Amino acid sequence: MLNFICYPKCSTCKKAQKFLDDNNVKYNLRDIKEDNPQYDELASWYEKSQLPLKRFFNTSGLLYKSLELKDKLPLMSEEEQLKLLSTDGMLVKRPLLIGDDFVLTGFKEKEWAEKLNIK
Repeated sequence: MLNFICYPKCSTCKKAQKFLDDNNVKYNLRDIKEDNPQYDELASWYEKSQLPLKRFFNTSGLLYKSLELKDKLPLMSEEEQLKLLSTDGMLVKRPLLIGDDFVLTGFKEKEWAEKLNIK
């Protein structure tokens, strides 16, 4: 079963959820604000994703900007970045779609369709 992690008020998350529902994809829904990803989960997803760690940050978010993370992240270790991500779900790029062997950050319909074998 896929895990779909989103912020219900986010328009991109709503589009992603509609895409999943329209294509009859079964998933467990998790509100990132109410159930923030923990350090161990984030570390596991990061490793599984093969993506740069920066792709897990919500770079357009208010919190990211107010903490001036654009300048600070390059100076932080991966462990420090993962710990920071685990402090607040609003720092995490969303939606996230977690499968057994993949992790998708943000919603790109073509990428999601390809990964889920949707024509």
